[in-house]
Amino acid sequence: MRARTPEDRRLLELLDPVAEAAGYEIVRLRLMGGSKQGRTLQIMAERPSDGDMGIDDCTRLSRAISEVLDAADPVSGDYRLEVSSPGIDRPLTRLKDFETYEGYEARLELDRLVEGRKRFKGQLAGLEDGNVAINLEGESEETALIPFGWISEAKLSLTDDLMKRGAEARAARLASEHTDESEEEQA
Repeated sequence: MRARTPEDRRLLELLDPVAEAAGYEIVRLRLMGGSKQGRTLQIMAERPSDGDMGIDDCTRLSRAISEVLDAADPVSGDYRLEVSSPGIDRPLTRLKDFETYEGYEARLELDRLVEGRKRFKGQLAGLEDGNVAINLEGESEETALIPFGWISEAKLSLTDDLMKRGAEARAARLASEHTDESEEEQA
């Protein structure tokens, strides 16, 4: 799910080590658009330590990736590089994402029909033997186990609980930055 097409997968293989060396993890990579309107190489990334990705982080990673892209020239034609955070209602692309966001609402789309449908919505309930557990919305006490390999798209739903988590994380980051600045001023 981190890369959709064979071209995306080749780019991910090239850029994963660059991101890791810079201290980041690529959450998702997509090369989008056609040749007429130009293409966009979209990279969503985060720091593995706290899942954060600020503007300075985006700039730092963008510069590191640009150097490799300029040297390797893996994309034919003109394109724009866009490096961003996954956002609060982020895509879920790795098994660990489903554990990290257990208890939050998500939408899953599968690459096949299961019980007559491809889309599922509900509260994430963790992992079980490589399967994503989700308490299905509107189906009381039913937890579906969906093989991770069947999921083509997964995304958190923007809810009050998720927004509260984001606000708390931002407040903690700002408090930490303020503490770091105060310590530097005292030194």
